[in-house]
Amino acid sequence: MRDDTTFAEALKSVHAAVLRPEVLVEEVPAPTRLAPSALALSGEVIPSRNADDEPIATGRFVLLHDPSAPEPWEGEWRVVTYAKAAVEPEVGHDPYVGRVGWSWLTDALESRGLEWRAEAGAVTCVLSESFGALSDREPTVEMEIRASWSPQGGQIDAHLQAWADLLCTIAGLPPLPEGVVALPQRR
Repeated sequence: MRDDTTFAEALKSVHAAVLRPEVLVEEVPAPTRLAPSALALSGEVIPSRNADDEPIATGRFVLLHDPSAPEPWEGEWRVVTYAKAAVEPEVGHDPYVGRVGWSWLTDALESRGLEWRAEAGAVTCVLSESFGALSDREPTVEMEIRASWSPQGGQIDAHLQAWADLLCTIAGLPPLPEGVVALPQRR
């Protein structure tokens, strides 16, 4: 049976979440076959907040709710995310890049004091080199972190904030100074 009240409360908290000003999010069509209720947000990190500027990181945050608590989820809620950004070329050759990327995710969750379980994911780095007529292009490396986890104890808004923190980290932005609070943004 679908619990619209529980999901509606979670949506209110997600829409009220305060994110860093560099993180712009918008609601996009959510998957319809993964759970009875779902929300999907697309996000970009644009340091200048100028809509004409190119984003330095992109990602997606999907919130799934299934009151039947599917066994692999270990709960009624599931967050499915990805974060992607260009990184320094030498990062692509680092044998620990996967562990570092995954630690950025867990650090973001831990810094918000969150509890989760049944986490899963992958960190991928893609090195692109150009040849022939394109040989004047510099090599590029793109890192992508795909992850899912089951939030525990509510605080769905804080899980969105942790994902936004991950987006800023993969984009190379420094953490906000202690005591600085992000201002609400329009979505």
